[in-house]
Amino acid sequence: MTTTILQFGATGQLAREMLLRSSGGVTIKALSRADVDVTDADAVARAIGETPDIDLVFNATAYAAVDKAESQADLAYAVNAKGPEAMAKACQARGVPLIHISTDMVFDGEKAGAYVETDATNPLHVYGASKLAGEQAVLEYCDRALVARVSWLFSAFGQNFLQMMLKLAATQPLLKVVDDQRACPTASGDVAGFSLSQAQRLSRLPAGAPEWGLLHLVNGGVATRFEMAQAIFELARPGQTLPAMQPVPTSAFPTPARRALNCELDTVKLQGVFGLTLRPWREALEDTIEDLNAAPVNA
Repeated sequence: MTTTILQFGATGQLAREMLLRSSGGVTIKALSRADVDVTDADAVARAIGETPDIDLVFNATAYAAVDKAESQADLAYAVNAKGPEAMAKACQARGVPLIHISTDMVFDGEKAGAYVETDATNPLHVYGASKLAGEQAVLEYCDRALVARVSWLFSAFGQNFLQMMLKLAATQPLLKVVDDQRACPTASGDVAGFSLSQAQRLSRLPAGAPEWGLLHLVNGGVATRFEMAQAIFELARPGQTLPAMQPVPTSAFPTPARRALNCELDTVKLQGVFGLTLRPWREALEDTIEDLNAAPVNA
C-alpha cells in the first residue's frame, strides 16, 4: 500500500532529499512557495483540507537565515511559527499526522553534555525563538505530531557548511574556522530517509503513542566546526594537501545572532522508541561528498 505525503517545501535541501529518496512505497505531493505561501493560514488550511488522498503532512519549510532573522523577526515568526501552527490545526481537523522539522538552536548551549528532548529550552536569538514557537504550536494543536530537531544539516543541495567550505577553499589562502562550537553534523538525506521509512507506520499510529512529540534526529557523533571542516577536506581531497586552516573562537566572527557553543543532541529516544540510530556523521558526509562530486548542484 502506498503512503502519500503532502510536503510543504520543494526546493530546500531537505525537501529535495525527500523527493529524491521517495520510492514506490511513498508518494510525495510537494508544494513550493509559489503553490502555497505558508504564512497564509487560509491557504495552508485549504491545501491540507482539499488535497485528496493524503496520509501524512511533512513540513520542510523554514526561515533559516539566522542572522537576518534578527532584523526580520516578523517574517521569521510568520514562517517558523505561524505556518506550522496553521499546518497543525489543519492536520488535526483532517485527521492526518504532521512531521515538523525543528532545530538544535532552541537551546542556549550552557549544558555540559548532550541535550535530551525534555531539557529546558532557552534560545539565544530570533531564529531559535521562532522555531521554538513553532514546536510549541505544533504540539499544542495536533495530537499526532512528530517534531524532529536536527542539527548542522548538510547536503549536495542548497547552501550549507559543506558547500561553503569547499567554495571558500577555492579562493582563500587561509581558512579561519570556529573551533568552540560543537554539535552533531547531520545529513539531510538521512533525515529524509528516516522520515520516509517511518511514514507508513506514523500514518496509522493513534494519538498518545510514544512516537509522537519531540525527537532528536541527528547523525551519530559530535564535532566542532573546525573538526567538520577538516573532515570535509580529508574526504573531498583524499591524498591531497589540505587547505591551510586556523582554529578560532566564535568571538572572532561577531554576528547579529549569538551562537550557542554546545548544541549536542542526545538520541536515546530515537533508539528506544523507534529502535534505530542514524549512522556516524563522517560516514554520511563521505557519501554526500560523493554525491556532490558525481552531480554538482549549485542551487
